[in-house]
Amino acid sequence: MEQLDQITSLIALTMGVAWASGINLYATVLMLGVLSNMGHLTLPPGLEIVSDPLVLMAAGFMYFVEFFADKVPGVDTGWDSLHTFIRIPARAALAAGAVGDMSPVVELAAALVGGSIAAGSHALKAGTRVVINTSPEPLTNWTASFSEDLIVIGGLWTALNHPLWFLGALILFIGLLIWILPKLWRAVKKVFSTLANWLSGNRSPSDIPEEPLERTAAKASGRQLPPQ
Repeated sequence: MEQLDQITSLIALTMGVAWASGINLYATVLMLGVLSNMGHLTLPPGLEIVSDPLVLMAAGFMYFVEFFADKVPGVDTGWDSLHTFIRIPARAALAAGAVGDMSPVVELAAALVGGSIAAGSHALKAGTRVVINTSPEPLTNWTASFSEDLIVIGGLWTALNHPLWFLGALILFIGLLIWILPKLWRAVKKVFSTLANWLSGNRSPSDIPEEPLERTAAKASGRQLPPQ
């Protein structure tokens, strides 16, 4: 039973690190490193590097930058786009490190699964921010950013202290991704299409005045109506 608990905790830590990194990589590294240095968490050998003071300072500085960049409409989307090329490889490496000194096969499997989960959480965050940015006021961005930080802290705490609860929630999260990502992708494409039309000076179909129904019917039947 004890061995089963250890395996469950290891899986929850691996997937929890990958999932949380997809939302906020620097907060994840910072939280793991601080908990390890305070003696509240024993990290696997492959993750002990995050408790190094130099890594903590780098993660803290980048979290400070992201804390403000993540709350400015437009800047947050640019930041997320840039970090697509940073977060996903870093998440895969963290997931592989979380399994410790196991076989290369296990490490590769952890990297593949962890990278995929991280990519999903990153896509959900980045796509949601694009849609939120259609609102001109900044309150929604601030609310989303603070909520994401709290979700990362709460999710990691659950993964470390209640692994079974976290794994159950993760399964629900994957189901949510499968359902919502296609809808979010269509919404994102619509936002960028509208922006492209606006920048090119083209009017969207909603800007073109509609023709009266009577005249449309008359044209279809070949009848002539007096000019308006």
